[in-house]
Amino acid sequence: MMTEKQPMELDERIDAVESAYEFMLAYAAQGRQTDQGGGAASDLRDYLRKMEAALEGLGEAIAERLGESGGASVESFRPFLDAASQDAARALAIVRLVLGKPAISSQLIDNVNASIHLRALLTDLFIVDESLKQKA
Repeated sequence: MMTEKQPMELDERIDAVESAYEFMLAYAAQGRQTDQGGGAASDLRDYLRKMEAALEGLGEAIAERLGESGGASVESFRPFLDAASQDAARALAIVRLVLGKPAISSQLIDNVNASIHLRALLTDLFIVDESLKQKA
């Protein structure tokens, strides 16, 4: 029997992105040529897959959650939502490119970590998370 995959809640998405980024920071410092060979290196792809799932539809999840939080209408922060959606789409493209590689080096992950697109997305998520905390 097939079960439909439940969509991730925004909090789960934010946690998946932040956790993957933190793991990637540690991975980048290890000087590995490949993610093959087991151990912590093999965890990299798991973190990247979780990040990939979290990034799919992230803009819509942010809009939905901010719309539920009350206050201003979603249209009043549409420019922010558009920017966050674009940042998520660009970060998703990077994650998919990396996942498509047969071997993932620490150097590649270091460059992913430095990507302006990923950093912009992380900043977007910090803003969303903090604004939701203040509404609660």
